[in-house]
Amino acid sequence: MTAVSPVVKPVSQMRLKPGSTVSIQDVSWEEFESILEELGEKRSLRVAYSKSTLEIMVPLPEHKKSKDLISDIVKILLKIAGKSYEPFGSTTFKRENIAGIEPDACFYIENYQRMIGRRKLEPNDPPPDLAIETDVTSKTTLDAYVAIAVPELWIYDSKKLRIYFSLLPTPYS
Repeated sequence: MTAVSPVVKPVSQMRLKPGSTVSIQDVSWEEFESILEELGEKRSLRVAYSKSTLEIMVPLPEHKKSKDLISDIVKILLKIAGKSYEPFGSTTFKRENIAGIEPDACFYIENYQRMIGRRKLEPNDPPPDLAIETDVTSKTTLDAYVAIAVPELWIYDSKKLRIYFSLLPTPYS
């Protein structure tokens, strides 16, 4: 019988084409944190972690266009409503040992004053009030957003915008 040893290579050596997704099961929280550290903050790929599964995705160019358009709509609606906000772009939000997610864009509305001028999240920072996902290459799962307690999530997919308030199981289109 031949012994099989696992192949160990840094995730940063993976070369994925735009539109690619990779899912890795049985990833511990410590491995997830290590992968985030290895990948660094200046990267084009996005990661999501929930239920011990890590998903790595490389967005397509149309992904950015949709995200920018929806973000602009949010900014216009907030301006019309007279609400102040702090955009936070794509940031890694985590709930230790449970979930990690990087929305395509996000906004602090209720807690905007606390986040003004910030470049990094602190351990006790609240989740964003609104997160935006554009599902061009992969499909967003609600689990991580529920775990992190993001109050509102907008998901754009196939020319359809689904809005989840308090992440209720029924979307309003």
